[in-house]
Parts: sequence; C-alpha cells; structure tokens
Amino acid sequence: MAAGTKPLRSDAARNRDKLLVAATQLIAEHGLDVPLEHVARRAGVSIGTLYNHFPTREALLGAVMPQRLAALEQVTERALADPDPWDGFVAFLEGLFALQSEDHGLNDALTQGFTLATDVSQACHRGLLDAERIIERAQVAGRLRPDFGTQDLVTLIWAMSQVIRESMNTAPGAWRRCLAFFLDGLRTEAAHPLPER
Repeated sequence: MAAGTKPLRSDAARNRDKLLVAATQLIAEHGLDVPLEHVARRAGVSIGTLYNHFPTREALLGAVMPQRLAALEQVTERALADPDPWDGFVAFLEGLFALQSEDHGLNDALTQGFTLATDVSQACHRGLLDAERIIERAQVAGRLRPDFGTQDLVTLIWAMSQVIRESMNTAPGAWRRCLAFFLDGLRTEAAHPLPER
C-alpha cells in the first residue's frame, strides 16, 4: 500500500484479494490480454469493483506479475549458485522455460512487449543482468561458446515462447526437445568431450 493511503475496509480488502487470486489464475491460463470482465466474474465482483481497485490493466498486472517474477529470481539464484557453470546455465534455461510453459502471462510478459509497471520493468532489467552473469560464468569456464551473448538469449526466449505457445495444448513438453537441440549447438568441446574408446 502506498504511503499516505488509508487502509482498506475489510470487505474492500477481501474483494481486492479475490481479484488478485482470480487475475493470477486467469493470466496464467490465458495470458496478459485476458478480458478484465472475466477476472471480475471469477472473483465474484462487479467490473466497477475491479476498476475501483485497479483503474487500468497495467495497474492489475503490476500487482500480479511481481510474484511470477520472484519465481524467476529463484531460478536465477539457483543457477548462479550451481558449482558447475554449464549446469547452472542449463538449469537457468530449463527453469525459465518451465515457468513460461506453466504461465501464459509470464510467457507474454517476457516476449510481447506489454507495457508493465515501472517496478516490474525494473525487475525484468535486473533479471537480464543476472542472465549476463550466468552466461559469463559458463563462458569463463570454457563450457559455453564465447560468441553467445545477451541478445542471443533474448532471441532464444522469444523463439521458445512461440514453441511454448503453439504446443501448449497439443505437446506441452515440446520446448524441452527444442532446447536440447539448441544446447547441443552452444556447448564447447569441453562441455561434451568425446567418449573414450
């Protein structure tokens, strides 16, 4: 709650909580452009009540998306903590795309350029800086191609988002097969030595 604002009445606070739960569910199921009327209906409140709490779609997204981005931060922290930089890089990509496959809204937020609240945009920027560190660790260890950069990661995220979106209902795990092929092209020889004879 912003400084200087009055605390919500208990019924208003309950309505706000119901709206956040409904929005989180529907955005995960259908993406960031889910009709707000559907959110209000699932929450069991009027559309006017929704707009009283969240005057714009961006305000609603700004309240919902930080929790999803926090899950991404956990993936990043685990990747950076992995003692093997290549395994950390792979775990980062697998974790990122698993989250995207579970949440249409996160998939949209990372790839479609929706206007998000300032704090959400800042969290995305911090995430990209952490991704740079994950990439650099794997390259310094000699396990990741030295010509792979942040822009390549952005392109990969966009491409995988399309695979995830197109196969979500027919082959939900198809992205894993695509990622495995992609990772084979990113490994240096040190990352997959020739088998012993």
